[in-house]
Amino acid sequence: MKKNRERFCNREREFVYKFKVGSQCLELRVPLKFPVQENASHLHGRLMLLHSLPCFIEKDLKEALTQFIEEESLSDYDRDAEASLAAVKSGEVDLHQLASTWAKAYAETTLEHARPEEPSWDEDFADVYHDLIHSPASETLLNLEHNYFVSISELIGERDVELKKLRERQGIEMEKVMQELGKSLTDQDVNSLAAQHFESQQDLENKWSNELKQSTAIQKQEYQEWVIKLHQDLKNPNNSSLSEEIKVQPSQFRESVEAIGRIYEEQRKLEESFTIHLGAQLKTMHNLRLLRADMLDFCKHKRNHRSGVKLHRLQTALSLYSTSLCGLVLLVDNRINSYSGIKRDSGNQNGGNDDKTKNAERNYLNVLPGEFYITRHSNLSEIHVAFHLCVDDHVKSGNITARDPAIMGLRNILKVCCTHDITTISIPLLLVHDMSEEMTIPWCLRRAELVFKCVKGFMMEMASWDGGISRTVQFLVPQSISEEMFYQLSNMLPQIFRVSSTLTLTSKH
Repeated sequence: MKKNRERFCNREREFVYKFKVGSQCLELRVPLKFPVQENASHLHGRLMLLHSLPCFIEKDLKEALTQFIEEESLSDYDRDAEASLAAVKSGEVDLHQLASTWAKAYAETTLEHARPEEPSWDEDFADVYHDLIHSPASETLLNLEHNYFVSISELIGERDVELKKLRERQGIEMEKVMQELGKSLTDQDVNSLAAQHFESQQDLENKWSNELKQSTAIQKQEYQEWVIKLHQDLKNPNNSSLSEEIKVQPSQFRESVEAIGRIYEEQRKLEESFTIHLGAQLKTMHNLRLLRADMLDFCKHKRNHRSGVKLHRLQTALSLYSTSLCGLVLLVDNRINSYSGIKRDSGNQNGGNDDKTKNAERNYLNVLPGEFYITRHSNLSEIHVAFHLCVDDHVKSGNITARDPAIMGLRNILKVCCTHDITTISIPLLLVHDMSEEMTIPWCLRRAELVFKCVKGFMMEMASWDGGISRTVQFLVPQSISEEMFYQLSNMLPQIFRVSSTLTLTSKH
């Protein structure tokens, strides 16, 4: 059948059209390859233009050309069908195989034979969690999550202590070897000991990594099973064990010297809030906030489980499966598979219910400045999505422009926010997480002005991306910045954005 089809494909036929111009009889001959890939109307227009044909034959030529293509195409289809039937009759094609192929194609393209879509586990769990977190069981869910967080935190603390002791012991061993270098030991002995130390560290780190993965996997499975069971029991009001199920209390975790040291210190935050309207004709209201805070405060759970902390966590949980998600921009280097700096600190905040779109174990290529990858989170303190924006040391210079990769990365991040229901986004205003000596007051003012103006332009673009949805943009500056500098930046913001003014109405007596 395939050979017969190829025989009729790419076959050239000549289209002949005769017409009169005055007393002259003219003839148009055009070779056409079948099957004709071009639209007949487009081909007709090209012939009229190419051969400078008179306009009075335009309609007749189009009809003749269309009829010729249809007749020749039908003729090819008939010959192809006859050849296929002949191949079946001669036994060249297996009749049963042909019937199975036709039946499969028919079933896949006909709606009545299509299989019903199987319910997705993720979608079902999302609905169940959404129902429970908006019910009296919400505090129970948060307490259980907090217990899991404390358990993982204690494991991480034990890991850090054990790694510290190993490095101290190895340091003493290496110091003794170096004292004997050139006497009873050689460079080869030093290199051999260093290799042994490295291998011991890798073995210990792998051991703790596997233990943490196993613990988080068990927690995730237990949590999901418990949530499903609780949801089923809530549907049965006569269940006597229900009241006991929802009495999960915050764990009374052991306080030790190491644990006390791990309690996050509350540092005084500076904050200013603004309401703006952006848009040429149809204006959209947005909320802007300027904060002096640590970026990771939006990720960290507080071990001292106070009511204010629980309210933050509750708000995040309530909007987990919603169209009002919260995002955060973290500045990272270009090594996706590395585990250092802010990436390591952020990773240590995750508990047992974390679902990342990035698998760190895979061997990814390095990303370029301005590119970013995304991780999704279900149990961080105040965010659901983290944008890991790749930057290099160039952001520390004072001569970046609006076309800098980091700035364009922010634009692309805001575009993702528009298309994926992220209505609150936190951005490092100075494009750095920590201050250094070269970041003087003029440097900070220039950088803040650039980011303010660029973000304003990007927010005006949002109206064309999402139809003008109100959003909250938080500009974060490092905690080490001075109060004077903070208030200078606060005064700059309303000069760049159009801040809504308050009107005071008084009655005339």
